[in-house]
Formats: sequence, structure tokens, C-alpha cells
Amino acid sequence: MGSIPVSWLQKLEEQLNVDVDCMDPTFAKSLPFTPHNQTSNQLLVNEQMSIPENKELFLKAVRERKDQGWEAVLDRISVLLCAENIGNIQGRVLLQTSPFHAYSTEKVVEHARAYAREFESVGISKDRFCIKIPCTGPAMNAGPILLKEGIRTLGTSLFGLPQAIASSQAGCLYISPYYNEVRAHAELSLWPDVEDPATQHTMSARMIQILETYKRLYKETGKEQPMVKSASFISPKEAMAAGEMGCHHATISSDVLTQLSKLEYDGSKQPGEGVPKPTHAYKNGGAYKGAGPPPARLSKVAKTDPLAAAKWDGKLASTDIDYLANNGSELEKAIEADPVTKTRLFEALDLFKGGEMRSKAVIEEAMARV
Repeated sequence: MGSIPVSWLQKLEEQLNVDVDCMDPTFAKSLPFTPHNQTSNQLLVNEQMSIPENKELFLKAVRERKDQGWEAVLDRISVLLCAENIGNIQGRVLLQTSPFHAYSTEKVVEHARAYAREFESVGISKDRFCIKIPCTGPAMNAGPILLKEGIRTLGTSLFGLPQAIASSQAGCLYISPYYNEVRAHAELSLWPDVEDPATQHTMSARMIQILETYKRLYKETGKEQPMVKSASFISPKEAMAAGEMGCHHATISSDVLTQLSKLEYDGSKQPGEGVPKPTHAYKNGGAYKGAGPPPARLSKVAKTDPLAAAKWDGKLASTDIDYLANNGSELEKAIEADPVTKTRLFEALDLFKGGEMRSKAVIEEAMARV
């Protein structure tokens, strides 16, 4: 008897926790296993709240919160959509604070608390949700405040090591490094469509550097580090590369998840393979080797940075810098000094602002009618 075929998606789930970057309960239930987390952003909320199947849920949110303004309605429908799907996942549902608040610690904290109140109102406890905050200096300073209140955070719109170190200092539970810039999803000429993403994609070096830095920090300090939840994949090959690199989670769109589920896995045809996921993200114990050094073929990648500015001296960002001090001024300086991070961060926030404004228009129209 031959062995039962395994899909790329099933193999990836052996190597890391597969999360669904989609708010559709029907899709979550269609997967061959229960996804771990459900991530989202302003675009996904707008998409899901606008479909006919959610018309009554949307109008319910409008009726319940219209006296408090469109933002309160948007928070309410965002949480109600999460509540529709929480029974189909193992872990947490994630919502993102407004991109318009990215440079105000106070407003990020306020928005996260507003989400927390809405989650509490529908019976979702703090261990079942997480709030995505952008990796800017001011927003990262919201992390320690929220952590004291039991509200866990994820550092998002992350494109470089300084942002990852700041997320560690902020006490984030997760980070989501974007493997591809947001524009590449629509402008494929910007996409590094390579045969072996783990060694050839321009973002792989930074992904490995982030993972290795967190391993070192855990070993040196014993302090829990954020789990790396890689994001923004365009192809199934990129998701598989996240498994080989040792990411702890991958949050994947419904389109790429569908492609992964249809591909039959053959290790002999893979450029490299990951190892089984750990019981602990950073402890190097037992049979698991994921907390050790990266695979040999990736070690040389970690010493490069194809995205670095022309004047890069080969030195990685220092973990001795306090990136949260003075309202995150050191992080803002590091972002300013890295043209790739500066541009991609701006474009990501701008994209999410567009999604939020589309939701605002729909909500205000409904408020006028209800």
C-alpha cells in the first residue's frame, strides 16, 4: 500500500501554526484542520461587513452604536464579525487599530481599549483576542500600557529588525513581518517571484535575522519574545519558506491557503524543508532543533540584506538601543534611515486608511437610514 498523499498545507501545519487571514467562517470551516488564529485588517473588515450574508449583522451594529458615531459602529461590527468566526479557530481573533492613530500612543491605547470592551460585551475573553498595532515609535509605546491591562498586542506593518526589537521591548505577543510589500499584490512587477524564496527572496534575510535575534534575546535574558507570525504571501512557495525559516505562525490569505491545499507534497522536490514545530517558540530542548541555528543553506542568507540602503555597513540593529524611549524616537530614526522600511510602512498605513474610509462611507450612509 502506498502512503496517503499529504498536501503542502498539511505539511506546513506540521512545521508552524497556520492562521487564516480571512474573516469568512465558511472558509475557516473548509480547511482540513482548525486554524490557530484569525487575523484581519481594515480591508478585510470592510470586505466582510459589506457582503449580503452579513447585512443583518451590519445593521445590528449600526442600530446599537449609531449614537456614538461611525467609529464606534466600525468597532462593533469588527468584533461581531470576529465573534462569528471564533468557534472555528483554536486561538485568537485579531483586529487592527486605526492607521490614522499610528503616531499617537494615546489614541492607539484608546482604540485597543474600545476593542477590548466590545470583545467583553460578546463574551470573548482577553486570552482569545489580540490587538494589532503598527510598528511606529509612538504606537509601540502603547504596548507596555496595554500589557499591564492584560491586552496582548501584535506588531504589524513590520519590515525590518529595528521594528522587531521595538516589538520585543513593547511586550508584543506576536509580530507580523510582511514578506512582500503591500503594493506587490496588485503590481506583480514589484514581486520577487523566485524559485527558492527562502534563499532568493529579498525579504528572507531580514526574516532570518529577526528570528535569530529573538532566539539570542531569549537565551540571554530568559524573557519571552514575540512569536513570529509571517504575513503577506503571494505564492504557496513563500508560505513553505516560512516553515523552513522557522517562523512560529504564518497568516495566509484564503487564496494562497486554497492553493496550498491543492498541491501534493513531495519533499524531494522542495528546495529545503522545515522541521516539526516546537512546543515552545524559543526553548532549545528535546528533539526539536528549531531553536538552534538556521539550516546551513540559510546561514549565509542571514549575513546579507538585499533591501539595505547602499551605505549599509553590514552591522545589524543593536538590541542595546531603547527603541521606546522619548516616544519611540530611536525607532523613528531607524525607520527614517532605512528607505525600504520607511516607504513600505507608509504604503501599508495608506492602504489601510483607504479601507477604513470605505467603511466610514458605508456606515454613515446606513446611519442616515436606520
